[in-house]
Amino acid sequence: MREFLHRISPLTNAHRIKRPLLVAQGRNDPRVPYTEAEQIVAKARANGTPVWYVRAENEGHGFARKENADYFFYAALMFLRQTMRL
Repeated sequence: MREFLHRISPLTNAHRIKRPLLVAQGRNDPRVPYTEAEQIVAKARANGTPVWYVRAENEGHGFARKENADYFFYAALMFLRQTMRL
């Protein structure tokens, strides 16, 4: 099982990510540590993939606070406009 999970892990396959990537992470996420997000961001950027990284310092799993949800919404909108040339 460990070998299978390693083989399908996003970090193991980060070299295959060629399209722009938007990563959003809460600093206090109890399910996915923010360091996991930073690893995929670093690995994808090292391969030359454009990556936008949004980290909310006062959030957990998901953006519940209005100011963070609004910030993410507009960041995602800008990301889509830039990457899709809208």
